[in-house]
Formats: sequence, structure tokens, C-alpha cells
Amino acid sequence: MTRILSSAEAVREALDLCMEADPRVIVLGLGVPDPKGVFGTTLGLREKYGPARVLDTPCSENAMTGVGIGAAILGVRPVLVHQRLDFSLLAAEPIINQAAKWHFMFAGRMRVPLVIRLIVGRGWGQGPQHSQSLQALFAHVPGLKVVMPSTPSDAKGLLISAIEDDNPVIFIEHRWLHSLKGPVPPGPYRVPIGQAAVLREGIDLTVIADSYLVPETLKAADALAPDGVSLEVVDIRTLRPLDEETILSSARKTGRVVVAETGTRHGGFAAEILARISESAFSRLKCPPRRLTPPDAPTPASPSLSEAYYPRAVDLVRLALAMLEQEHLRSRMEERLSDNGVPRDVPDRTFAGPF
Repeated sequence: MTRILSSAEAVREALDLCMEADPRVIVLGLGVPDPKGVFGTTLGLREKYGPARVLDTPCSENAMTGVGIGAAILGVRPVLVHQRLDFSLLAAEPIINQAAKWHFMFAGRMRVPLVIRLIVGRGWGQGPQHSQSLQALFAHVPGLKVVMPSTPSDAKGLLISAIEDDNPVIFIEHRWLHSLKGPVPPGPYRVPIGQAAVLREGIDLTVIADSYLVPETLKAADALAPDGVSLEVVDIRTLRPLDEETILSSARKTGRVVVAETGTRHGGFAAEILARISESAFSRLKCPPRRLTPPDAPTPASPSLSEAYYPRAVDLVRLALAMLEQEHLRSRMEERLSDNGVPRDVPDRTFAGPF
């Protein structure tokens, strides 16, 4: 029986199942046992498993990441939580120079089964130091796996796979997705790391999206469908390893490609995907591939700047219609996607807050 859960509930269930099945699994991080439980994802775990396995940590990201790496090397399977991706930048050295390298430096004999959960996203004045989507930074580093689920079922299945993996996994969650609900199978199951998902079949244009831009892409596809415009929606799910086969297959099928990424444009992961498509499927393209990203500027705090900064479904519709040379449909599509004044620092009127 499949239940309807939020992504936050799905993450919590994955942690609970893994901790119940394997006493080596621990959860540590600043605020993990707090009443809010890291956006609700760790609620009740300390009460069930005790303070020896659910650990609050000092505000010392570099040192605590080193503790997690050391524990992993010694056979523990830690899940380390940084409540903002931005905070992990203080731990760049142990993540990039230690966790990512040990397996290679010791000829495959050493393992670092560490999951680092990082929260990205925007809203409610989070601003330039609390909202950055820097997944491309981690995906650039050999030895790290980088995962970005967009649905509750994937959040659970990918987190279980990450915890059971013997390699360090950067597990990036968008806080606007924590409240998004969807069907989630009961019990343990695994979504393989390194497999993209085609969420919607289409013939006119492929949109390859990550994280919160996946539901925005599905909204765009719904808006375009009544006028006969068919989008194929590919949820990338894993940046490293990258499912190049699914991406290239969809690009060859439609001949038109947009990559929608939550990270900024310059040096972003969207450029990596477009480079691979250009290298391996160029002859099948009907027009130049495009990117939809935030601009190359620090993430804003104010609602007025957020209104102009973050891409949404309507921006994707405008880009798709331009590529398909059907811009005469633009006003009709914009009317369908009208958000009735909902500001861009919240996803919609049901949003109950980032905490």
C-alpha cells in the first residue's frame, strides 16, 4: 500500500529504517534533536535511538565533518547534517581532500561510507549566505557522489541507497520540496544512484531539470499540453554519477533541449549536460540547446529581488515557445500559469514556512 507523505516525512522514514536495520548508522549535526528536527526530517529519532546515535554537534562544521569522516573510516555509517549547504563550505577541506580521496589513495582498501545532507533553497529572507545551490562545486570533485531528489519517493529511496553506499554521498535537499507530498511505498526500498528518471514522455522538447525545478517543469508541461505542445521531462536525480544514456536518448528523440538548474549559470552543472549533448548528439539537434538558471548574482533576501531572480514554470514556457517558434501562444500560457500574486520567496500559498 502506497501512502502520501511529504518529502520531509520520507527522509525521516528513510533514516528511521536504516537506523533500525543497522546499529552502525548514526545521525549527527547542529540542531538534529531540536524540536523542529531539521525541517521535520529528524523528529523523534533521538527519543527512539538515544543520544549516542542521534547527536547534536557544536557550531564547528569543519571539525564535525572531520569527526564524521573519521567515524566512517572506522566502520560507522554516519549521516551528517548541515542545515544549509552554505555551512558546508567551512568543511570544504575535509570533504574534498579527505572524504573524496581515501578510497583512491589507499588502492580501494579504505571506505568512507558517509552521507552529508545539505539543505538548499530560498524564501523568507534567507539571502546570499543561506540559499546557494552549489551542487556543481561538489559534482566537480572525483570521489564524491552527488544526489538531488525532487519527489518524496525518490527522497526516501535515494537516501537509503546513499546510507548503504560505501562511498561519500552529498545528498542535497531543497527546503521547498520538504513540504511537497506524493506517493511513497512503505518499508525499505532503494532508488539506484546514477539513474535519471523520465517523469513525462514527450516529442517536441526535452527539459532536463534538477531539484525544485522538476515540479516547476511539470507545471510548464501541463500548461503547454492543451495546445498540443509536448514536453519530455527528465529528472536528473543524480549529478554524479550522471546518467548520460537517458539524457542523450531523450535529446536525440526530441531534438530540442532545455536544462533547468537551480544553480547559477556560469560554470553550472547545466553547462556540463549541454556539453555532453553537444559532443554526442549534436547531429540530432533541431536548434541550439538552452539553459534556464538564476542569473549570475548572489541569491537575494528581499521578495522584490526574488521575484526577478528565481526561474519558474512561466519562464520555462516562454523559453520553450521561443525554441518551438510558437510565441503566439505566450499570453495564453502565462494566464494559465498565473500565481495570483504569490511572491517568489514562497512556492505557493500552502507553504507553512522553511522551519
